[in-house]
Amino acid sequence: MADSALPCALDIADIEFPSQVFDLSFHPNRNVIASGQINGEVHVHKFGKEGNTLLMELNHHKKACRAVQFSADGLYLMTASKDKSIQAVDMNTGSVCRTIRKAHESPINCLKILNQNLIATGDDDGGIKFWDTRTSSSVGESSENKDYISDMECNRDNRTLLAASGDGTLSVFNIRRKRFEARSENQENELLSLVIIKNGSKVVCGTSDGVLHIFSWDHWSDINDRFPGHPMSVDACVALTEDIICTGSMDGIIRAVGILPNRFLGVVGEHGEFPIEQIHLSPDRNLLASCSHDQKIKFWDVRHFKEAALSEEIPTKTKPTKSTGTENFFEDL
Repeated sequence: MADSALPCALDIADIEFPSQVFDLSFHPNRNVIASGQINGEVHVHKFGKEGNTLLMELNHHKKACRAVQFSADGLYLMTASKDKSIQAVDMNTGSVCRTIRKAHESPINCLKILNQNLIATGDDDGGIKFWDTRTSSSVGESSENKDYISDMECNRDNRTLLAASGDGTLSVFNIRRKRFEARSENQENELLSLVIIKNGSKVVCGTSDGVLHIFSWDHWSDINDRFPGHPMSVDACVALTEDIICTGSMDGIIRAVGILPNRFLGVVGEHGEFPIEQIHLSPDRNLLASCSHDQKIKFWDVRHFKEAALSEEIPTKTKPTKSTGTENFFEDL
């Protein structure tokens, strides 16, 4: 596959770290991004064209911090770690306000905030647990998967949680009942990432062999389409529109990909020869952040790819996104 278009770089400087970054999370209403690192540290940065500023440096995990996510109101940052703990950080004080130290028997690999009072976590051995954040207690769990949980996503009405696993299956959970409902057939490749598109009617999974597997909602037994073309594994993906996703691959390239019809729209950005670890979109979906083994967070403008949703035109350049103000945010820290 020949990738077309130039990387859509912004004039927002890269954020560099002393160790590899595992996960990212944009604040819901500020130009602030959180990152979890392999050395267990969690950093919170303000970013923008005027420069990047470190707001918090947290050391509450003993091992790699693999998952970070801001709450919907931005008041808390949830983190999960290889040390098997889940912790919540108060963004006004920078202090840990809630801790579950031995949340899983195995290291935690991913975390998903489902609503104001409920989160889900997945571990290295395929275990999934639901947690009530008001009591820090487990309110449901599953051990249906036999290998690590790589990614989780829920639908818009927060009734269904999907979990991709290294055992090659996609699992489906009822969020209200906190229980397992269905699982796909083994896809014979590790499922590494997932995203829900087409107004909730399709689910796309990135795999270890670079093929995108496409499921139809409520038809979980097997895929109804597959889209090859990535030269290496698809380790991360996000929904840019209902028809376009962005994928992060082990070859270090972030691509814009149209789904049904399936086509490569161009290159969003790249980290050279370093594998893409994770990608996330800003709340307005105009800005994409990526992290890789090069120990950097990079920012990319993706507006032109959204505009190309129904066009054959491949965007070749973009204009920088102007950052909104962050005045008075964390001013007391």
